[in-house]
Formats: sequence, C-alpha cells, structure tokens
Amino acid sequence: MEKIILLTGFEPFNQEKINPSWEAVRALQGWREGDFVVHARQLPCVFGSSARMLHHAIEELQPSIVIGVGQAGGRVDMSVERIAINIDDAPIADNKKRQIVDQPIVKDGPAAYFSTLPIKAIVHAIREAGLPSSVSHTAGTYVCNHVFYSLMHQAHEWGTTMRAGFIHIPYLPQQAAAHPGAASMKLDDMIEGLRIAVRTTLAYDVDMREAGGVTH
Repeated sequence: MEKIILLTGFEPFNQEKINPSWEAVRALQGWREGDFVVHARQLPCVFGSSARMLHHAIEELQPSIVIGVGQAGGRVDMSVERIAINIDDAPIADNKKRQIVDQPIVKDGPAAYFSTLPIKAIVHAIREAGLPSSVSHTAGTYVCNHVFYSLMHQAHEWGTTMRAGFIHIPYLPQQAAAHPGAASMKLDDMIEGLRIAVRTTLAYDVDMREAGGVTH
C-alpha cells in the first residue's frame, strides 16, 4: 500500500502575483517513487480557513507525512522550521483583510509544538546537494505559523503516527527583482529541495544530532 505524502503551499499574498510555495509544491503533485505518492494542496493565506482546509485534506488523505511550505521573503535559504508557537500576531492583514493581533491559535493549547520531521537530517541532505538550507528557530506569527501550529496540534490530538513540519522558502528571482537586495532561489532548486526533504523524512526515523539553527 502506497504511503501518502501531503505537501501544502499558499496562494499569493501581500500584493504578490505568485507564491513560490505553491509553485514548488504543485510541481510535485502525483510524484511517485518507491512506495509513496505525493498529493499537493493549495491553502488560502487566511487565518482560520487555511487550518480548516488543511484539516479536511488530512482527513481525506490520511497521509503518513505532511510538509507545509510557505514563502518567507527576505530569507536566504530553505528554512526547515523547528517550532510552531500558539500565537497569531499578524504584521499585515491576511487575504480576507483581517489582521489578528496577540490571539492564541488554539485556546488553552500548548505554548508550542516541535516539528516531527528529521529537521537536521533534511538540512544536511539539502546542503549535500549544493543548495542553501538551515534549521530555523522561528516560523513567525503570520499564517505560516498558524498552519504549522494547527497541523501539529491536529497530529497531537489524534495521537497519530503522522510526521509533520514546515519549511519556509525565499522569493523567486522574479519576485526579488521587485525587492532590491532580497535573496531569491530558482524554482527548480526549491523543487529539488522538497524532493530531498521527502526522501530524507522517509529515510530517518530518528534525526541526526548536529549543531545548528538560525533565529530570523
């Protein structure tokens, strides 16, 4: 029986015309290798409905692994997130023009959840492939963190063996052209980095022990 891998990306937001997370994720829709197949889903950049849509996708697909992917303009590499925190504190409004400030994602939920992906092994493997990557100690407090926390809370509540986490990626070059000085990454490199993340997660039951991490 094939293992289901769910990858999620976001629609464009903050006046951007494209979101690299969705462009990279949708390129992997239907990818089969060994005993797994990838399903891709686009999430709205909206508090609440993004988490609900993810919840429904997980119920439908019953995936073994879920990797959320999001755009983090200004970052210089593929940032594999370590921790999701229980707070919405939006620096800008979401795509429904709501700017939630200082509100918990889950009332009375834990302060934080750690990724259950082998985050350091993923970073190591992406770097071995000649692509920039790092462990990130903050997923922010916008919709990406909202989805990341909601994902981990759902996994915890269900008591499932599903492994889950989140990866931030930089702008695409065409986006960075409108943001002078901002880093970018080619779409093909992002796609390859996600392929590596999936393969590495399947290969590692226990993460590598290796120092590293960045607080953005």
